[in-house]
Amino acid sequence: MTAGPPRASALDVARPRPQLLREHWADLSGTWRFAHDDDERGEHEGWFAPAHRLDRTIEVPFPPESPASGVGDDRVHDVVWYQRDIPWTAIVEAGLDPARPRLHLRFGAVDYRATVWLNGRLLGEHEGGHTPFGFDVTEALLPGAEQQLTVRAEDRAADVEQPRGKQDWQEDAHVIWYRRTTGIWQQVWLEATAEVFVDQVHLTPRITDGRVDYELRLNRPPRPGTRCRIVLHAGAERIGEVDAEVGTQRHSGSVTVPRLQNGQDREPLLWSPESPALVDATITLETPAGQDAVASYLGLRSAAVRSGRFLLNGLPRTLRSVLSQGYWPQSHLAAPSHDALRTEVELILSLGFDSARVHQKIEDPRFLYWADRLGLLLWGEAPAAYRFTPTAVERLSREWLAALDRDRSHPSIVTWVPMNESWGIQDVAHDPAQRAFARAMTELTRAIDPTRPVISNDGWEHLESDILSVHDYDDDADAIRARYRDPAALAALRTGIGPAGRSMVLTDALDTGAPVMLTEFGGIEYVVRGAEPTQDTWGYSTAGTADQFRDRLAALYDALRAGSTLAGTCYTQLTDTLQEANGLLTEDRTPKLPVPVIRSLVTGIAREAEEHGLP
Repeated sequence: MTAGPPRASALDVARPRPQLLREHWADLSGTWRFAHDDDERGEHEGWFAPAHRLDRTIEVPFPPESPASGVGDDRVHDVVWYQRDIPWTAIVEAGLDPARPRLHLRFGAVDYRATVWLNGRLLGEHEGGHTPFGFDVTEALLPGAEQQLTVRAEDRAADVEQPRGKQDWQEDAHVIWYRRTTGIWQQVWLEATAEVFVDQVHLTPRITDGRVDYELRLNRPPRPGTRCRIVLHAGAERIGEVDAEVGTQRHSGSVTVPRLQNGQDREPLLWSPESPALVDATITLETPAGQDAVASYLGLRSAAVRSGRFLLNGLPRTLRSVLSQGYWPQSHLAAPSHDALRTEVELILSLGFDSARVHQKIEDPRFLYWADRLGLLLWGEAPAAYRFTPTAVERLSREWLAALDRDRSHPSIVTWVPMNESWGIQDVAHDPAQRAFARAMTELTRAIDPTRPVISNDGWEHLESDILSVHDYDDDADAIRARYRDPAALAALRTGIGPAGRSMVLTDALDTGAPVMLTEFGGIEYVVRGAEPTQDTWGYSTAGTADQFRDRLAALYDALRAGSTLAGTCYTQLTDTLQEANGLLTEDRTPKLPVPVIRSLVTGIAREAEEHGLP
């Protein structure tokens, strides 16, 4: 008897897809062969053929523009190729045996369009730079032999109909856009399964109803006699289980959790930043053809808005958030390591924030795992395209649906943001088609996941949004205090022109009780002496010394705390990023002020700042 999948809520190694774990897998990270294909001749010349050997090397999963890749070429290269040999021992490590006769090749993310071959045989294609995909490679295997895997990645810099987020379409990074991330930038791995297996699992807590709803998606319709068993554990305690017949490829049901039905008994089970309790789930699929066992986890919590407040587990909570670009100078959108993702979450929490807005990026699921485990609330945001066309609509909709499918069981995610600052819908105030698209993305998100608030267009020009979010980079603390001091001031903001010169609301149907959040503010540029970047920098305002930086930061937070109308704030930003030197931390994650000082300013708790010297 095998040990079964690991406990999903206590994962300390760099396992991909933390909410769908199997016992066996093989990591394909490391040194691959590589080539640029600026003339786009690779397909015509058969670079995917086993006899062809690419002539450079790259460290996967780091993009070729980044120093960590070993290539470090950040000029525009629209097409790149990858190749590596896979020894048969890796296939054995992935678990291929008579009980698990199907082998799958999986990619966390390849930006933007990927074509994949194994041993010269085309496996398939995928479009979407932030979302996972995979192929059943069983029929392409050479039994007992070394396999050759080849990937062609296409990421056209000039294509502004492509969801690209903060990746620059110009050769050099400018204003608020950054160096590109092309090709493979998340994990690649192999895993073996039974003939019929669990392809996806969603776990949705219904804490007031005393249950957890589940949805299983199988790789194909099951044969008669197929059953699933789901067991939920809080630590060593079994808190719920169900055994059900599975008659369809998409099977759903509920697990009753008796402890949730007792208001006092359920409190220790609930997930929150103060108590990020995770519940382990084991899912066993028994079919006439064999067994598939996977591990997952969830957090028992609810997220909602009502009467001008954000509610977590039914209780009002004023969010203290920070804008995170998820960008590293040495590895760009890719994390430099699994440990770096954990450290990033720990850093955010240590600075006094309880939430983060991951900006214009569908983040690595391992970051979401650490947010789940350590108690950091997150906003899930789509990377934008920059031109409104039917092609852009189709691409963004498809990729956003894939992101919702991947991430909607993460308890840390408490708000969805399908659009930001009218990027890609620049004429939404006047164009009925763009307005219809913004509404459609909001309603599509609600249709897939009705359990979280949705922001229709973060910053301004809102339609039927659950939260009225504002972007305000005014550096005048008195003006900030006046703008958010009382309900009358907020009412004027709601019906008027916002701080950025755009109408705040484009519809009469926005709920007047929608909470108001300041979801971007600050952006104070401060360049630490001795850590000057090589390029020109900028911010929305500038501090010349540590004292000035501290004082301006304190003035803004004090101004916001002077009123009680905002349901949350989000400071721009966590780290310096290339030409933007407006982070609380430098690019290498060094705090610009002592951590206790920043924490006291963010939280407003007992001014520890006065007790600490400045760097």
